[in-house]
Amino acid sequence: MVQPALRTTVIGSYPFPGWLEFASRNLEEFGAADIEEMQDDAVIAAVHDQVAAGLDVITDGEQTRLDFNLSFYGYIEGIALEAAPPRRFGPPAHDQRGRHEITGELRAPRGLGAVEEYLRLKRLAPKGPVLKASVPGPYTLSGRLVPNGRYPDRYAITRALSPIVRAELENLVAAGCREITVDEPSMSCYGYREDPERFVDIFFRTVEPVIGNCRLSTHLCFGNYKGRAVGPRSYAPLFPAFLKLPVDEIHLEMASREFAGLEAIGDIAGAKDVAVGIIDVKSYYIETPEDVAARVRRCLRYAPPERLSFAPDCGLSQTARWAARAKLQNMAEGVRLVRRELGLA
Repeated sequence: MVQPALRTTVIGSYPFPGWLEFASRNLEEFGAADIEEMQDDAVIAAVHDQVAAGLDVITDGEQTRLDFNLSFYGYIEGIALEAAPPRRFGPPAHDQRGRHEITGELRAPRGLGAVEEYLRLKRLAPKGPVLKASVPGPYTLSGRLVPNGRYPDRYAITRALSPIVRAELENLVAAGCREITVDEPSMSCYGYREDPERFVDIFFRTVEPVIGNCRLSTHLCFGNYKGRAVGPRSYAPLFPAFLKLPVDEIHLEMASREFAGLEAIGDIAGAKDVAVGIIDVKSYYIETPEDVAARVRRCLRYAPPERLSFAPDCGLSQTARWAARAKLQNMAEGVRLVRRELGLA
C-alpha cells in the first residue's frame, strides 16, 4: 500500500455524542433495534467529523465501545466483571478503574467485536479515506485482570490473551481490513521497569499471522484515562529494542510532552514510518493551523515527509467533542499548509 507523505490520522477513539452517553446509562429503555440504530448514528457522527476535517485515515471513533478495555472484557469468558475500584471519590485517576477477577479459562469464542465494528464502519463511511481498525494488544488488555492460581502473573495472563487478539487480527484481515493499529500503551507506561525485548517478543507472537497482509501500526503513549498519564513519560527505555517491532508504523505521543525526545523519530524513520502526536488531547487549548504547521516543520528536521504521519497524542474519547472537532480540523489544515510549502498538495 503506497502511503501519501505527511498523512493525517487518528488513534481510534472519538468523543461520544451527549445523547449516546445518556442512552448508554439507560439502555433498559431501548430495544435491540433502537440500540443498533443508535450505534449506526454515533458512528456516522464520528465519521462525519473526521471526514469534514479532511483526514486521510479515519476510524469508527470506537463509538460502540463502553470503554477502551471494558468492552473487550465483555467478550471474554472466564472473567467476573465489575469488581469495585479501590477508590470511587476524589480527583479522577487510574485507581478509580475496577479490576476483574479471573474465574476460569480465558476464551473468546465470539471474538472481540472489532470485526463487527470494522464492517459497520465500512458500510457507513464514504469512499476516499482509508479505514483503520484498532485493537488493544494482549499486554494492555491484561492490565485490569487480577492474577490467580491458573494465571499467576501479568505475563501469564498476557500469554493467554495473545491468541485471542491474534485471532481477532486474522479475522479483521479476512474481513478486508487493510490498516490495523495494535494499541499497547501499557508497554510504554511500564517499559521503565520491564524488559523491552520481552515486549517485542509478545508483540511478534500476537501479530505474526497478519504481518505483510495489512498495514500494521502500534500506538505507544502514557495513558489518558480521565486525561491523566501514568508512569514516567519517557520512550528512552523502549529503544532501540522497539525498532524491531514488526510494524509499518509506530505512533508516539509528543504534544503533551512538549516534544521531549523528538529526535527519536529519526531513528524510527530509518526503519519504518512514524506517526507523531502533535495535538494535545489533555489540553483545551485549541492548536491553530499555524501551531500545527510549525510542529510539522520541526518533525521534518528529523524525518523525511514520506515517513511521517500526524495524529493527536492519543484517542480523543476523554476530550469534549467541540474541542476534538476543532483540534482535528486545525491539525489537518496545518498539515495541508506544509504540504503546499513542499509541493505535495
